[in-house]
Order: sequence, then C-alpha cells, then structure tokens
Amino acid sequence: MRKADFFKNTYFIIILFILLIVTGLLSLCAGSADISVSEVFKLLFNGHESWQYSIIMKIRLPRIILGLAVGGSLGLAGALLQGIFRNPLVEPYTLGISGGASIGICLVIIFNLASVLGLFAYPAAGFIGAIVTVIIVYLMSFRNGGMRINNLLLTGVMISFICSSAVMLMMAMAKNEQLHNIVFWTMGSLSETNKNLIFLIFAVAVLGLISSYIFCMDLNAFLIGEEEAAHIGVNTERTKKWIFVIASLLTGLSVSVAGIIGFVGLVVPHIIRTFMGPDHRFLLIGSFLAGAVFLVACDTLARTVITPLELPVGVITGIIGGSIFIYAINKRKVDL
Repeated sequence: MRKADFFKNTYFIIILFILLIVTGLLSLCAGSADISVSEVFKLLFNGHESWQYSIIMKIRLPRIILGLAVGGSLGLAGALLQGIFRNPLVEPYTLGISGGASIGICLVIIFNLASVLGLFAYPAAGFIGAIVTVIIVYLMSFRNGGMRINNLLLTGVMISFICSSAVMLMMAMAKNEQLHNIVFWTMGSLSETNKNLIFLIFAVAVLGLISSYIFCMDLNAFLIGEEEAAHIGVNTERTKKWIFVIASLLTGLSVSVAGIIGFVGLVVPHIIRTFMGPDHRFLLIGSFLAGAVFLVACDTLARTVITPLELPVGVITGIIGGSIFIYAINKRKVDL
C-alpha cells in the first residue's frame, strides 16, 4: 500500500469514529422528549433520578449500544463474505445465514421456548439456526476435497429462499399473538431493553471484529483469486471455514435480538470499499464503524420521523440503503 493511501484510510477511520460519537450524541438528544446536548452531558456525568435521566439511561443509551453492535456486526459480516466471494452483491441474507437464524427465532416464538430457556433463548436459537444453515450450505458445496465458491453462492441463494418460505409457513400456522410477534420481529427493531443481552451482543461484536483480523491478510490474498492465494501459502479452506463461522455468529446473534435489518451488510461494505479500497486491514474496521453509524442514524430517524410513534428500523434501512446503493452504482460508475 502506498504511504498516501495509508494516511488517507487512517484519516477516514478517524472520521468514522467521530461520526459515530456525533451520531450517538444526537440519538441521545432526539426523540419525543427533546434533551439538549448540555443537558445530556450534565445527566451523564452528574446523574440523578429524573425523567430525563431515566429516558437516557434506560431507553436511548441501550438502543445506541445495541445499534452499534448490530450495525457493526452486519457491516463486518458483509465485508467478510464479500471478501471471500470477491462479489459486492454477497451479504449474510444472500447465503441464507439470516434465514436460518429467522427459522430458529420463529420456532422459539411458536413453541414459547423463551419461558423455558430464559434470556438466552433468542440468541442461542438465532446462532444455532445460522450455523446449521452454514453447515448445510457448506456440505452441499463441498466437492473433490474443497469448497467451491460458485456452488456455495448458488446453494446459499436457494437455501435463503427455502428459509423464507419456511418462515412464511410458520407464520401461516401461528396463532394471533405469535403471528404478531413474528411480524414485529421481521420488521426489525432495537427496542431490546435487557442490559445483559445487549452487552452480550456488544461483546460478541467486538470479539468478532478482533477475530476477523486474524484473516485480514488471507482476505487480501483472495483478491487475486482463490487458486493464486493457495499458491502463495494461504490455507484457503481453513480461511473460508472460519470466515463463515465468524459471519454466522455475528449475523445469527444480530438477527436474534434486532430482527431482520436489511441492506446494512450489503450497502455498507460496498460503499466503504469505494472510499478506502479493497485492503481488508482498513476495510474491516471501516465497515464495522460505518455499519454502526448507519444503523444508529436510521434508528434515530425511525424514532423521530413520526414521533411519538415509531417506525420499524428495517424499513428505514431498506429505503435509505437501497437508495444509496443505486446512487453509488450510477454516480460512481461501480462495476458489479
């Protein structure tokens, strides 16, 4: 990498950090009850039991932390999968990872397993559903001692359709209350208030980011092709396996807590790559930060655009993310 590119990407990462802080601060201030920036700082550092303090600490701050974790996880998962496939249209939804997680969550809702398994029923079901889907896709794509990327992509797309159909079947068989819970969950929301679960997702997101850097140089080698990467000493099969495990963990837990939130894993890595280039040493952290900024900003908009009512955040990410993606293709002349 040229020295100029190194400094440019470093500055871009710093800008994303600043944007995340600013977006989080604005999210603390905005809502049906507006709180000024100065009041926010006073409440954070000199907290006392007031209605403003309760709103910030019990409602808005947990949403920001969850948005950071889920947005960062989906952005990172998209960057990892796009790096393996060398295809900017690949995301966790494409490979059926989120579809498998969705089936797990729907089963928990229909059979009321949360009352039996407790707090971790949803994240456990989401991760198990995601990892089972990945195993099925992997085994069906395994040929002649190795995993074929093209077969994996096509199989993942078909598995995704099957999972979507299975979710609709369960919705058709569900009772009214169960159906309401499933529909609300599929729209996406950051309304989870359990702090233990939120910090679990945040810890997993950070751990996933750190773990992904073990393979950043391998992902750079994949840019020249899988066979070429193997020729220069990269254990391509090991890299693909672990990348899918990391992406499944990040996606499964995110879907289990926040529901179906589309376009983050597709648009964010794609846009960040146009600014920072394909070097995964910067692309991974850039996608994580940009995904966090994007989802926190969309959630703030979802909470305030028709206040005091709240829109599903998945609707906002779909509209804004799709518009940004179309703009990037047409204005930046991006070749897919």
